[in-house]
Amino acid sequence: MGERKQIPASDEAWESGELGDDPKFAKVFEGDVQPQIDDAVAMQPISIRLPKPLIEAFKLLGPIHGLGYQPLMRRALIRFAEAEMKLVLNDVVAEQRRAAKRLEKDGESPEAATG
Repeated sequence: MGERKQIPASDEAWESGELGDDPKFAKVFEGDVQPQIDDAVAMQPISIRLPKPLIEAFKLLGPIHGLGYQPLMRRALIRFAEAEMKLVLNDVVAEQRRAAKRLEKDGESPEAATG
């Protein structure tokens, strides 16, 4: 057997048929499995309108990061949400510490105020 040619996965390779488009290898599945797939990977499809230049920027950045533009957008949103949650939680903790110090300054036990 000859060595198989490795074709990098890309939108273009799928669209051109380079990765294969022979109907004899295709099988039609009866039923809708997409909801099960989405549940299994904890994903939910959404619809969002974004500025075209933003989409183009992600399309240019995707290959640099080895990703398609949609997975790169998903990664960017995850990073943003995680960073924002950390900021919010840090603010909450800082406020609780300030409140505890005020209580201690006033001679009241912080535990007494929360219990």
